[in-house]
Amino acid sequence: MEKKTLADVFVDGARKGWNVGVSSILPNVLMAFALIQILKVTGLLVLLGKLFGPVMAIFGLPGEAITVLMGSWLSMGGGVGVAASLYTAKLLTGSHLSILIPAIFLMGSQVQYMGRLLGTAAVQTRYYPMLFAISIVNALIAMLIMRFIA
Repeated sequence: MEKKTLADVFVDGARKGWNVGVSSILPNVLMAFALIQILKVTGLLVLLGKLFGPVMAIFGLPGEAITVLMGSWLSMGGGVGVAASLYTAKLLTGSHLSILIPAIFLMGSQVQYMGRLLGTAAVQTRYYPMLFAISIVNALIAMLIMRFIA
């Protein structure tokens, strides 16, 4: 077996990282930007903002921030993309992002992980709702804490 130099190991790692970014993360972020644009054009973003405004106000967030949580639940990269899109549209501020970031990571990608992790580990499907609920409750608690810190 050929001994690799530090430079070889670095280049191999950089290639793998690039491939993950281009094939996994970038499509989710682009999908999120496109989704927010579709919601804006159709007026659904305003409707969601009004519908979820009272709930999101508990966390000091505008109603439109619910789309970040929805996107995060499907894909962490998508949630980050939604947050970035709403920030560039001036619907979210830096303080809002500070409140949302822990939630993105605590409840992110549950739909993706359901098959990859829970299915592979042979967790009985009757436990899925409880496992999802624990992550979501943790995310909500983190948002409440961050509301007072931010």
